Amino acid sequence: MRDLRGYAVLDAVFEAGPQLVHGPNAAGKTSLLEAIVLLAWGRSHRTGVEGELVRWGQELARIEARVGRPDAVEARDAIEVVLVRTAPGGARKRIRVNGVARRSAALAGTLRTILFAPEDMLLVSGSPTLRREALDGLASQRSPAYARDLATYGRALQQRNGLLRLIREEQATRAELRFWDEQLLEAGAAVREERHRLLAALAAPLAAAHAEIAPDEAATGRLEAVYATNAPQQGGESVRDALARRLAETAEKEVWNGTTLIGPHRDDMTFEMGGRPLASFASRGQQRTAILAFKLAELDLLTELDGRPPLLLLDDVFSELDPARRAHLVRRIAALPQAFVTTTTLEDIDPALRSIGTAWAVRPAADGTAVLERDA
Repeated sequence: MRDLRGYAVLDAVFEAGPQLVHGPNAAGKTSLLEAIVLLAWGRSHRTGVEGELVRWGQELARIEARVGRPDAVEARDAIEVVLVRTAPGGARKRIRVNGVARRSAALAGTLRTILFAPEDMLLVSGSPTLRREALDGLASQRSPAYARDLATYGRALQQRNGLLRLIREEQATRAELRFWDEQLLEAGAAVREERHRLLAALAAPLAAAHAEIAPDEAATGRLEAVYATNAPQQGGESVRDALARRLAETAEKEVWNGTTLIGPHRDDMTFEMGGRPLASFASRGQQRTAILAFKLAELDLLTELDGRPPLLLLDDVFSELDPARRAHLVRRIAALPQAFVTTTTLEDIDPALRSIGTAWAVRPAADGTAVLERDA
């Protein structure tokens, strides 16, 4: 890694097993995980302004890694992400896999990764954006076609919104929307259909993980992730037909607002137990149990694809969980080929995990840059 966030230079080999990264706040622990996320997803999970990732005073950041199973060195993939700062605050991005230029969507499946960060603690009761991002991230890693459909939908949505604003200002006509309507409907239907398939596949692992973590809660009702759409199907409609009908119904309102009001970008996922929404009745502890169950279900679902567990990244979440939930997480981590866990102090990490993990310290260097060193 070169010139990413606070890191000037970082060269490291991470072996199998838990990697325990500790250090003070703002030292660079999360930036290390962010670099791994960039390699896995082609984007940051912390910001959409990619120029922020380039170290202050530098014009370019580069992250390179070789990823794969430890027993198959010859089959490892070389991933490179380069960010070149542009004004104002943006960056041009170049992604290569084994030397071949790729789009972010094409990274799906190369380095399957599950991230569990403090902001995920709002997954049940927070913004719908958090839940859509969770769905999209999991679906993209499960199906490369989904990542392409989602990117197509995003481009169509952007173009359509621009035209709606011009129509509102009487600088364009409705006829000019037809092309982008078709793009939006085709890609939007594909996105929504795959989201439904994903939640159907996630149902059993989610309920099983919840029963494992909190058997008393599970006895009162099954934990479910339910899709909530603004374009429900009626009378035998296809997903595409339902979207088309709702676009027609909201046409005048869309022009008035200058934005697309119907589609997967406005849908949501709700967590329910026994048919009741968790956000409206569950305690903070029950919500955290549901979120942990969701993350463990993600692990199981991606592992089912080909028997290879994904890389688990845990960003300072142990302090958010009580001892019982920590114990469940520790057992899962111990069974994985590799995982990264960040914490301000190793004392917050379960002793059983410390006994099998490799500890890394993050500290500031004399010039203020971040340094990562393996503990002796």
